[in-house]
Amino acid sequence: MSAPQAIDQFLQTHLNDYIKETSRLCAQPSISTTGLGIDECAELVVEILRQHGLETQIFKTPTYPIIVGRAKGQSERTLLFYNHYDVQPVDPLDLWTTPPFEPTVREGKLFARGAKDDKGELIARLAAVDAVRAAHDGVLPCGVTFIVEGEEEVGSPNIAEFVRDHLDLLKCDGAVWEEGNIDHEGYPTEFLGVRGVMCLELHVRTLTRDAHSGSAHALPNAAWRLVGALASLKDANERILIPGFYDDVRPPTKRDLELIDAMPSYEAFARSQYGVRQFVHGHTGKDIEYAVFEPTCNICGITAGYQDEGTKTVIPATALAKIDFRLVPHQDPDDILLKLRVHLDLNGFADVEIVQPEAPMYPYKTDAEQPLIELSLRTGEEVYGKRGYVEPLAGGSTPVYAFAQPLGNIAAICPGVGYWDNRAHSPDEHIRIEDFLNAARHIARIVEGFADLEK
Repeated sequence: MSAPQAIDQFLQTHLNDYIKETSRLCAQPSISTTGLGIDECAELVVEILRQHGLETQIFKTPTYPIIVGRAKGQSERTLLFYNHYDVQPVDPLDLWTTPPFEPTVREGKLFARGAKDDKGELIARLAAVDAVRAAHDGVLPCGVTFIVEGEEEVGSPNIAEFVRDHLDLLKCDGAVWEEGNIDHEGYPTEFLGVRGVMCLELHVRTLTRDAHSGSAHALPNAAWRLVGALASLKDANERILIPGFYDDVRPPTKRDLELIDAMPSYEAFARSQYGVRQFVHGHTGKDIEYAVFEPTCNICGITAGYQDEGTKTVIPATALAKIDFRLVPHQDPDDILLKLRVHLDLNGFADVEIVQPEAPMYPYKTDAEQPLIELSLRTGEEVYGKRGYVEPLAGGSTPVYAFAQPLGNIAAICPGVGYWDNRAHSPDEHIRIEDFLNAARHIARIVEGFADLEK
């Protein structure tokens, strides 16, 4: 029996055990926004890593623990796996079909908060390592290092410093990142980069308390004040008006455009899933994908005044908006924050307070010709029967920047358990069990081939 056949047989035989293990991990709450269950979940992750034969350490940070598990291999090369054990809040709870921390299997899917993001990913990778060991009489062809943090969902404020302080511990030749998936046409995807993100709140107070709207001719309204500040950030053509905002933005390269052109179109999928009538800028076709190289300013939520049914004629004393900026490579979140403050002050909004509730993430981008990317594409084709495509820049953000450059400009890939409708961050988050199995098969083949990969 060949090694790939032995790997597949092992994973198929033990699949139910791994789904139970995923369920056990998902049943433990670990909401980093509030801290609910975080310490207990960190202890459970340590236990699980040790059960899978990894030499495991737990490190305290100013907030939540970081866990590192390692196993040696026959070669000196090491593959690093990044995951996180924290999850998003579960609200709105009434939209869950079954309770979020009571994992449930139905219709070939495992439903639970964290099933996709990111506990199912972690267990699938451990399953892959187990399968490779089993196929090689208990020996790994390369070393593996797992780093599992507990604050990715709040911006990973401590991960960059941790990496800088533990370069020897984390030394590696490439990384398998969190969050992998296949698209709506069944193609596995890879990314070369991610955008950075900076989440902010704008706070306005105009009065000591809400007032009767009969005094609206005299008393200032916090909601209108906030709306004015928000309106100053962008024009009708979606152009961000902060002076100097685009100074470091670079257009996509010829190679970036080639990779985008090779990808399936997003347009029809987005229209069907989200009911889009018109895309931003009126884009159609590939212009939608090209636009990922444009940074954004997004309003996530606005709160002011009376929100319940019926009418209450008040002048809001306070107003709050949650916004995020998605930043492209070479933009610096700290620089953008300073420019935002200057912009508000110059436009008469010095009273608008900027609050940064979590640390920013920086943009990251690597070279399309990295051998690790080709290994993932080749082995993914063996598993899925389709050669995946390479996304030059993903719209979302991860702390990959904290690892890639400090560890020697390593490449990072993202094979995983996801598909286009996992509903991560939403009610009824889930994974398809078939996807879990295929992700483990894919990752096992990557571990299998990594020792001989060209440097």
